[in-house]
Amino acid sequence: MSSPSNLNKAERIAYIDETLQALYPKTPVPLDHKDPYTLLIAVLLSAQCTDDRVNQVTPGLFAKADCPEDMITLSVEEIRGIIRPCGLSPQKSKAIHRLSELLLEHHDGEVPADLEALEQLPGVGHKTASVVMAQAFGLPTFPVDTHIHRLAQRWGLTRGRNVVETERDLKRAFPKVRWNALHLQIIYYGREFCTARGCDGRVCEICRTCYPSRKHPKRCNKA
Repeated sequence: MSSPSNLNKAERIAYIDETLQALYPKTPVPLDHKDPYTLLIAVLLSAQCTDDRVNQVTPGLFAKADCPEDMITLSVEEIRGIIRPCGLSPQKSKAIHRLSELLLEHHDGEVPADLEALEQLPGVGHKTASVVMAQAFGLPTFPVDTHIHRLAQRWGLTRGRNVVETERDLKRAFPKVRWNALHLQIIYYGREFCTARGCDGRVCEICRTCYPSRKHPKRCNKA
């Protein structure tokens, strides 16, 4: 008996899009925040840290300072003491304090709705800036982290060697109107069904449907 055939790329894109929309019709932002500034801080803190841990830490921080004006009244050491559970606290505390100063100096204390301006802030890389653009301002971006990079390779949506190449390929694969929701839907699916250790490219429903004849674990390029 012949093995079932794998879906071609167009079929994979359509199936993935339909499946994710059905599973996650609503895409709430997993980081607790009330405005662009608190989202920016939360996303910065989420680097190499879980969203759950960030959500445990930010209430204490935001109770003391939830705007640039208040944040700069705290010392770097005070900020570090609060955010320590998120990891990388020496770098993150300095970045939070300095970016708050820069927002006041150059942006009237407001988070700019501009990707390049965001990327110029300390501690704010392309992925963080893209998340803020998408989730705070509703502007179409496709933030790609190591988890999305891994799933996109397992699903045959990219051969990207890094997150930059994977972002480019995902933007080409899906219509712009779907980018912001898809970013979150892929994250949700990866956490629930296609985890780093729980699926090797042959376990979860999307992997099995897209590649039913896959015989060996999918080796992914590291981000």
